[in-house]
Amino acid sequence: MKYFWIQLLLIVGSVSMALMFIRTWGQAKNRAWKRIAFSVFVVVNVYAVLRPTDVTWLAQQLGVGRGTDLVLYVMVLAMGFLTLNTFLRFRSLEKKITDLARTVAINEGVRHNDERLGSDADTAAAATADADSDSVKA
Repeated sequence: MKYFWIQLLLIVGSVSMALMFIRTWGQAKNRAWKRIAFSVFVVVNVYAVLRPTDVTWLAQQLGVGRGTDLVLYVMVLAMGFLTLNTFLRFRSLEKKITDLARTVAINEGVRHNDERLGSDADTAAAATADADSDSVKA
């Protein structure tokens, strides 16, 4: 009962994150492994809040010492993963935006040239075709 309020706060925070994730589940279009990893994270988080002595025991078995140190190390690894994942996603989106901008620019350039040249372009194309057919006959 000594740690009831902090445990309650941490569990409510974990459940709130889970509910937000579930609520935006259809919108997020997350991969299945990310969904599973997040679900495991929430379950482990709630367990660690309710049984902190088990986390300390696990830390000692792994040679870390204290449970808080183990949690810190795991969070550093998770933060590194999230940073790398975000970087790769942004790089992919930037490439897609660049390709899209290039495609739009080329299409706009072609449309602008067609409007500017209009029938002159059709006449020039016909003249080129006539010249090519004359050179083939000769």
